[in-house]
This record gives sequence, C-alpha cells and structure tokens, in this order.
Amino acid sequence: MRIRLTLAGRFLGLQLAIVVAVLVAVAGVSLAQADARFREVEGERILSVAETAAATDAIRSGLSSPSEEGILQPAAEGLRGLADIDDLIIARTDMRAAASADPRLIGRELPRGDSPVLAGRAWVGVVTLGERRVLAAHVPVIDDGGRVIGVVAGIRDYPGPVELMAEAAPTLLVYMGIACVLGVAGSLLLSRRIKRQTLGLEPGEIAGLAEHREAMLHGIKEGVLGLDRDNRVTLVNDTAAELLGLPARPEGHRLTELDVDPQLVEVLTDQVQEPDRVAVMNDRLVTLNWTPLSTRGLRIGSVTTMRDRTDLVALRHELNITRTTTEALRAQAHEFSNRLHVISGLLSLEEYDEVERYVASVGGARARLAADVTSRVADPSVSALLIAKASLAAEQGSELRVSERTELSEQDERLSADLVTVVGNLVDNALEAVRGEGETGWVEVEVAGADAAVRPATDSEPPAPPRCHLEYRVSAAVPGAGR
Repeated sequence: MRIRLTLAGRFLGLQLAIVVAVLVAVAGVSLAQADARFREVEGERILSVAETAAATDAIRSGLSSPSEEGILQPAAEGLRGLADIDDLIIARTDMRAAASADPRLIGRELPRGDSPVLAGRAWVGVVTLGERRVLAAHVPVIDDGGRVIGVVAGIRDYPGPVELMAEAAPTLLVYMGIACVLGVAGSLLLSRRIKRQTLGLEPGEIAGLAEHREAMLHGIKEGVLGLDRDNRVTLVNDTAAELLGLPARPEGHRLTELDVDPQLVEVLTDQVQEPDRVAVMNDRLVTLNWTPLSTRGLRIGSVTTMRDRTDLVALRHELNITRTTTEALRAQAHEFSNRLHVISGLLSLEEYDEVERYVASVGGARARLAADVTSRVADPSVSALLIAKASLAAEQGSELRVSERTELSEQDERLSADLVTVVGNLVDNALEAVRGEGETGWVEVEVAGADAAVRPATDSEPPAPPRCHLEYRVSAAVPGAGR
C-alpha cells in the first residue's frame, strides 16, 4: 500500500534531499580536487627527488658494483631527509629493494604496478606497499653505457579522506557558497511548486478553507457524496452517510468495499444520469442529482446530491386526504344548509306532517348509503371517502353508486393511504365528467380486494390475478355518451 505523505512531510523530504544532494556533490568535488592536487603536486616533488637520486654518482656506483653496495643506504637516507619524503627506495633490476627507510622492505620485491621503469621511462602512480597505499615515482638508474642498472622509487603515503578534506579547506568555503546558492535556488523552485499545488494558498488559509468546507458540508440538510475517477469516496456528509448506511470514515474506499447495495452503486456511478432520479435507500424515497467534476479539461470525479422525499410524499398523501375531507365537509355543510332551509320553510307553513316525512326520507337515505358502503367496504378510510364523495356528488346534482360486486376488506395503513389517493382521484375525475348533467349523471364505484397490490379492473373477464392485487373500477354515465 502506497504511503501518502502530508504537505509538510513532502516539503521536508524534498528539502532534505536537496541539502543532502548538495553536500554530497560538494564533498565529492572537494575530495576529487584534493586527490588530483595531491597527485599533481606530490607526484612532481617525489619524481624530482627520484630523478636527482638516480643521477647521483654514489647510487650509480653502488648499483653497478656489488662491492660498493653499502653506500646505497646512507645515500638514500640523506636524500630522503633533505627532500622530506616518506621513503626513498633503491632497487636492482629484479625490483628487489637494496635500500629503504623501512628495514622490512629490504630484500623484498618492490610493487611495480603498470610502471614502464625497466624500459627506461619514469612513471608516477598509486601502488600498495605492504599494507600502505602510497604514491610512488619510479625513475630508472642508467649507467654510462645507457643500460638500466636499477630503479629509484620516491614514496609518499597516500592521505585518507579526512586529510584530503583538510587539504581542501582553503577552497571549501567557495564550494559551500556554491552549495548555498544551489540550496536557495532549489528552495525557491520547491516553494513555487508547492504554491502551484496549493493554488497559492498559505497554510493558514488552507486550514481555514478546510474547516469552512467541513462545517458547510455537514451543515447541509441534503446528502452530498463525492467520488473520484476510480469511484472512491472523497467526501460525504452525515445525511448521505445515514441514507447509504456508510461506516465511520469511508473516505478513500470504493462503494463496493463499503457494503453498499450493488443496484445503488450502479445508480451512483452511472455516467448517463437523469435529473431528479428517484431511488430507494433503506426504505427512504430519495431524489438523486449527479454532476460530473472536471478541472483543466480532465474529469476528476463526480458529486451527487440526495434529497429525502419520503416525508414530502407522506405529507402530500395526508394533504390529499385532508383536501378530500374538507371538500366533503363543505359539500355536506351546503347540503345540510339546503335541507335546513327546506325544514324551516315547511315549519313556517305549519306543514308538520310534511316535515316529518322529509326528515325521515333524508335520514333514511343517508343511513342507507352509509350502511350500504360500510357493508361492502370494511376499510374505514375508503368507506369514509366514498360517503364523502356521495355528498359531493349530491351537491352537484349527480349520484354516486357503489357496485353490488364491491367487496373490500380492511387494508394495512400504507395500502389504505394509496388506495384513498387513487380512488379519490378517479372519483373526482368521474364527477367532473358528469358535472352539469343533473340527476341523469351518475358515477359507479367498484372495488375488489385481494391482498396488497393495486391494478385497474376491466369489463372483460380479468386474467388470473397475481399473488397480491387490488382491483378497482369507476364508471361514469353521461347522457348520450354511454357508460
């Protein structure tokens, strides 16, 4: 799993990388120059000493005559002391040392490396002498006949890294100045990069923007869900998390990893989205609006807003019922007012027998209608609706009938509310169709129930019903138009 560093961590890492790179470069350049200077300066010096020794008559005589070999050690020591070098070795043509400041080297073969000294040419290079790494200058000793009779080697112990750095101290300040310039330039470039990545915002502004974003996001009543190009959650507020049933801190995870319903995942990630798309989330009716997000011409994800419409739909159902009840009460009040006027007139005319007959007929018709509806429709909401609609039909001069084939048992609360809405709308439409036709217009309602689904009934023989269904039929008769 890839570790994502914070802005401060990335800034510190890049800054340290620049400093380390500059220091390594400075140290490398300093050591290389100190090494090159040591080889050049000390190489010329020991080469000069070796050439001087090779031209000395005493050394030439000691190498050409075995009887005079004893003068080689004093002559070598004298020259070494005057030149202030670490060692001056005199060797025969078999490269075995005949004189040296180190008695352990006498009689041992002198390391030659790739030196062409036996061919009569001088050479300066690095060799390993015993356990030491040294800078050696090989010069051939040539007799009067032009023959190589021996070798003189000037030796200078090779310094370690610390000694080389100490020798490079005079120029180290220059390189440190260069390093500082490079460091400042790198810091400026890094600062520009960070500024570009943070859109020119300072850390305090970024923190304030993040706090404001969080407060605004969680203060929105609607659900907000943000996804990146790989459908990973980038932002989510409390409402969206509750609707989707997301766990705590879902950011960075795909919806499929958060146990979201696959059908709901498909709806939220579908590239072809319709406005105000409706989906069911945990028994809640939610309206979704999906919007793609892009920056600099590249798609970076999407954001989906979610509006819970469950309470609004329920409120609309309640409003429809309330409106229907209000209209029914208004119709009944108007009907009762008319009847009271009739009764008042009959009493004024002292037609007491007629008043008694009128009251008995009105009360009987109302009671018969109520008894007829309740005997066929056991659901109280639907029966109350039909009685109220009968009063509304009577007010406009029409008639509302309940079919003899109507038979409806008491339904559950949700289906009863849906049925009240459907039947109420159909009856209203039918009453509107027969309005103005007087007593010749009538509306007949037929409702048949079978468990918990709703479908319209037809005049033909219905097909085999599904496992759960509820049939309804509303007929309106208009003179000259048939049924």
